[in-house]
Amino acid sequence: MEKAISADGTPIAYSRTGSGPAIVLVDGAFGHRSFGPNESLVPLLAPHFTVYTYDRRGRGDSGDTQPYAVQREIEDVRAVIEAAGGSAFLYGISSGAVLAIEAAAAGLPVTRLAVFEPPFVVDDNRAPLSADYAEQVAALTAADDRGALVKLFMTKAAGVPAFGVFMMRLMPVWKALKGLAHTVQYETAVLGDGQSGRPLAPGRWDVAAPTLVVGGTKSPLWMKNSVESVATVLPNARLHMLPGQNHIVKAAALAPVLIDFFADAKVDKKAA
Repeated sequence: MEKAISADGTPIAYSRTGSGPAIVLVDGAFGHRSFGPNESLVPLLAPHFTVYTYDRRGRGDSGDTQPYAVQREIEDVRAVIEAAGGSAFLYGISSGAVLAIEAAAAGLPVTRLAVFEPPFVVDDNRAPLSADYAEQVAALTAADDRGALVKLFMTKAAGVPAFGVFMMRLMPVWKALKGLAHTVQYETAVLGDGQSGRPLAPGRWDVAAPTLVVGGTKSPLWMKNSVESVATVLPNARLHMLPGQNHIVKAAALAPVLIDFFADAKVDKKAA
């Protein structure tokens, strides 16, 4: 483990594995270097790239300087990219995909961007977040009611059925989720108005880097519509749907698609 220092002085823990061009992986809700789907990607990507995984602020071995702001998380990504040599490929999953898009749109030195299923709600195929959702998150955070925070996020923001959350409470993972419940407010800020049920506005992001937007054919309709919308709104993006996959994507299915996309960066250099 190494640490990069973000612009506000927060230490951001990261690990590097493999060799080749740098790729930074951005976790979604509750994820960090040793917990979440990106962990399984590392050994599959490492033969082709130098893979950087990091603990988003408030998680794992990273700091959590207050007050929180999405801009601070973008600065964290910048710090990791600087540690990786000054420019990098960037990949994000779920709400981490949203953060990755925002980072690229903020002008970070991202040469290629890939995202898996940003969880926007862009139509009426799923209930949008209630107008007071952020207030509920803030109140539960202030009360340190971690179990209620996880339940609220899973049922309302992630769209997990209540029975699924009930089953989670019986599993060892529930303790880990509660340990990271304070970061639910961070995910709320990253998603912003993206789960309002309104279409994404044209020109929402100005991202110059070639972008791959990936989804699963077995994901619910609202998620597939989100993926298609993101691919349409981003100015230099293409869509790839993984057969038989859903939001709990298998690394073995996703890794070859990412490897092919990032390997094509040599085409960008020739064009330049």
